[in-house]
Amino acid sequence: MIRLLVSAFLLLLLAPAFAAVPPPRDLDRRAGFDQHIGARVPMDVPLTDADGHAKTLATIADGKPLLLAFGYYRCPNLCDLTLRGIASAVARVPLGVGADYQVAFVSIAPNETALDAREARDLVARMEPQGQAIRWTWATAAPPSVATLTHTVGFRYFRDPRDGQYVHPAGFVVVAPDGRVAQYFFGVDYDAHALRLALVDASHGRLGTVIDRLVLLCCGYDPATGRYSLLVSRLMMALGCAFLVVMAAGALWLRRRTP
Repeated sequence: MIRLLVSAFLLLLLAPAFAAVPPPRDLDRRAGFDQHIGARVPMDVPLTDADGHAKTLATIADGKPLLLAFGYYRCPNLCDLTLRGIASAVARVPLGVGADYQVAFVSIAPNETALDAREARDLVARMEPQGQAIRWTWATAAPPSVATLTHTVGFRYFRDPRDGQYVHPAGFVVVAPDGRVAQYFFGVDYDAHALRLALVDASHGRLGTVIDRLVLLCCGYDPATGRYSLLVSRLMMALGCAFLVVMAAGALWLRRRTP
């Protein structure tokens, strides 16, 4: 909280200087999130976790769906909101981090260390105690590794020379156990029900119930909205199958009752 207040105070002091310098004209092109559904994330890229241990996305995921986010630990604005949004959604998803899926946050800043990762982890854990932040992987990586990962998932960002901060989008990616990009979530407020469906869908049947599979049968991921939406064709197919099952059961029942 003290860090946020100090950052806000400095921002107010420096606001007139920033206002004199217009933002880059190509801001939308240089920072944003491009959806690469189905792209294969390089799961063997070397990372370092908050405890200084060497990791890869493959060892982090451990055969489970992976919630993957990018940003940086010293970010004074957007990243705090993104991390709290993820923690809030995770707290409302009836699945366990580590047992059912994994969460990884990778810093895009080359000068950040494991200490920065630990401080961010502890801060989110205190602010959102139900978000299981202590079980997430908080990682740093060399610039080539970060560039490879962000390029694959379509995460575009740049360092603003006006204040030395990184301009980047808000959101995260759901990665299937085989490394395939399954779904994107944008912004800083995430629907827990949609996240659960995304994890169930990405798990290839490992997670979820029969009801979840029926819902996914009638719904499809819409890249335009970043959410699951009802597909009329799938709904009609499901209703048609249900009707045939009912008719077959009725015919069998009548046949058995006929002397």
